[in-house]
This record gives sequence, structure tokens and C-alpha cells, in this order.
Amino acid sequence: MTTGQIARLTSLRDKALSAASQAGMVNNLNDALAWGIFPLLFAAHGLSIAQIGVLAALYPAVWGAGQMLTGSWSDHIGRKHLITAGMLLQAAAIALVAASTTFSLWATAQILLGIGTALVYPTLLAVIGDVAHPAWRARAVGVYRLWRDGGFAVGALVAGVLADAYSLTTAIWTVAALTAASGIVVAIRMYETHPRA
Repeated sequence: MTTGQIARLTSLRDKALSAASQAGMVNNLNDALAWGIFPLLFAAHGLSIAQIGVLAALYPAVWGAGQMLTGSWSDHIGRKHLITAGMLLQAAAIALVAASTTFSLWATAQILLGIGTALVYPTLLAVIGDVAHPAWRARAVGVYRLWRDGGFAVGALVAGVLADAYSLTTAIWTVAALTAASGIVVAIRMYETHPRA
């Protein structure tokens, strides 16, 4: 297959690959929100720099440690349901950030966001590996990573524009809704690429 054919397959034609690509983009859109907008919200509510640092660290710490378990879990129970659950959990965590005004609730939200991200991060890559033939797998990963890493830019732009035009919480609620929609897309569109034996 040509690179163009692989790009179309990964982006649109194959249901699992395209669902993974959009979920990867939204997942990294969430990262941009967490790094760019959350600290501004926390500061606006009077948190100290040290407290903001703790909240900023909780999300990647839980995500980083958690994916050691979730990757293995997906090898045993399959990919689709973990990705769906992870995206919906991320949406709920982001909504909790928007709805809260206290350090303890924000800390809870950051932990939940980390768990949700851990559910999807290794599992999305595993979907690509399950579906893509070794002869074109690296190119499929490249297309997936284009969409996934593009989420950083999309997230920064969308969240920044919405926060500037409306409010920080409007930006956060909007991303929560997008993340929930992404989880629904996975639930409807993705087929299970690693069924249980």
C-alpha cells in the first residue's frame, strides 16, 4: 500500500484505526488543557504556586504509573472497552475540575484524569499494532501520531480562544464535552481488535 492509502485507512476508512486516531487527538487536547488552562484556573482561585505544582504533578504521575498496569490489562480483556471507559473517565474528571473550587476536589479530579489517560494511552497504540500489518505498521503509527500529537496544538488553540472569548470554565466544560463525545465515537465505531481468547 502507498503512504496515502495508509493515511486514508488510518484516518477514515478503518473503523478501529480512525476511532483510535480521533481519541488520541482528543486525549492530547486534554493534555494541552491540563498544562495551559488548569493552572490559570487554580491561580484564579487563590492557590499557591506550590499547590498548583502538586496538582500539575498528580495527573502525569498517576497516568505514568498506571499505564504499566493498563497495558497488560488490555492484553487480557481487550482494547475497546478500556479506551471507551478511559475517555469517559477523562471527561468526568475534566468536568469535575470545571465544577470545583477546592484543592481537594481538584486533586481528586487530577487523579481521575490520570487514571483515564492511563486506560487509553498504551491501549490506543496497541490498537494500531493489532490492526496494521508489519509491512505498513510504522506508517500507520506515523499517521496516528500525526493526529494524536496534533491534539496538543488543537487543544492549545481551542482552549485558549474559548478561555479568552468567554471564560476558563467555558473552555474546560467544552473540552469535557468533546472528550465525552470522543468516548462515544469509540464505543460506536471501534471494533474489538484484541478479543479475549
